[in-house]
Amino acid sequence: MGQVHISSHPLVRHKLSKLRDMRTEPLKFRQLVHELATLLAYEASEDLQLVDVTVETPMGSAPGGKLAESVGLIPILRAGLGMVEGVWDLIPGAEVWHIGIYRDEKTLRPVEYYNKLPIEPRVQVCFVLDPMLATGGSAVATVSILKRWGVRRIKFVGLIGAPEGLKALTDAHPDVDVYLAALDERLNDIGFIVPGLGDAGDRQFGTG
Repeated sequence: MGQVHISSHPLVRHKLSKLRDMRTEPLKFRQLVHELATLLAYEASEDLQLVDVTVETPMGSAPGGKLAESVGLIPILRAGLGMVEGVWDLIPGAEVWHIGIYRDEKTLRPVEYYNKLPIEPRVQVCFVLDPMLATGGSAVATVSILKRWGVRRIKFVGLIGAPEGLKALTDAHPDVDVYLAALDERLNDIGFIVPGLGDAGDRQFGTG
């Protein structure tokens, strides 16, 4: 069974407060998304498997470890793009595969419009990246795509979630670990997280 992790790290709380502030301009917003993605990826990667290695230091041999699993990053377009570089800071060898899903504003249901995954997966673990887990539709659809692709271990890494979206994801995919900086109060009548931070894509790219 997957687990839900809501970060309690002081730096996460500090940076998330700045991210929420409506006065934060796009450049700073993007920097904060990058930094938060790094911190959350650190927490999400705590159980990656290692193989033992021995390395030579200037003073002798030392036991060490090397990642035994290849990692894929799956940013949900477009807002998830801002999280990729932050995770790459920690796992520079990770592959990145984009999945485009938008939320129909009338039905609030996910619509897939872009998917260039190869025929077979080349990774053992996938991190689905999306700043906002609102209705959960995009996250559920993306995890379903990855499972059909053949990935066995999937984690969702986001910034802010709503109870409705978290429930939708964990009900549909109870085996997926979820990592969030915060779980907010609720969704409003147009499917936005309250208090949230507004539209994460618009605020990153200055299109609001």
